[in-house]
Amino acid sequence: MTGRINVGDSDGTHIIHFEGDVRVGLCNAFDNYCQGMLKDSKFCAVVVDLTAANVIDSTALGSLAKLSLGVKALKGHVPTLICNSPNIQRILQNMGFDDVFNIVPQVDSSSVTLQTLPAPSDLAVDGTREKVIGAHRALMSMNDANKTKFKHLVDALELEAIEQRTSSGD
Repeated sequence: MTGRINVGDSDGTHIIHFEGDVRVGLCNAFDNYCQGMLKDSKFCAVVVDLTAANVIDSTALGSLAKLSLGVKALKGHVPTLICNSPNIQRILQNMGFDDVFNIVPQVDSSSVTLQTLPAPSDLAVDGTREKVIGAHRALMSMNDANKTKFKHLVDALELEAIEQRTSSGD
């Protein structure tokens, strides 16, 4: 199943609804939306709804972590995350998301009209690599366990980027 991310807002409260398999390909549009949302003078809160998500890869989780850290820095509180899947709840808890989100089993957000973010675009390898590195750095910043889990991946991707720049003469 492919994934999508639907977004909307009502009086400065943004709703982000993940559906299906949410993976790295959706993160560029998601990150762009979040950056714009956090710059909006009317922004006051965000609710992330994972009730229709089947799979969320670590890059998408890292994008969620970046969102939470941005909201906390801007507003002084953590966002709300709706999750009723035991499997996804276990992943969130193991990665420390209960420290950076208020996780609840349900919230009525049906009154907000949602629009689907653009479908994944073909990112250049460098652009994808940078998104993956940034997302995993956000996960690493959440706790020591995540730092240990993702250190080798981030180090390998950063080394690959350096080698690519060196071989291309940059």
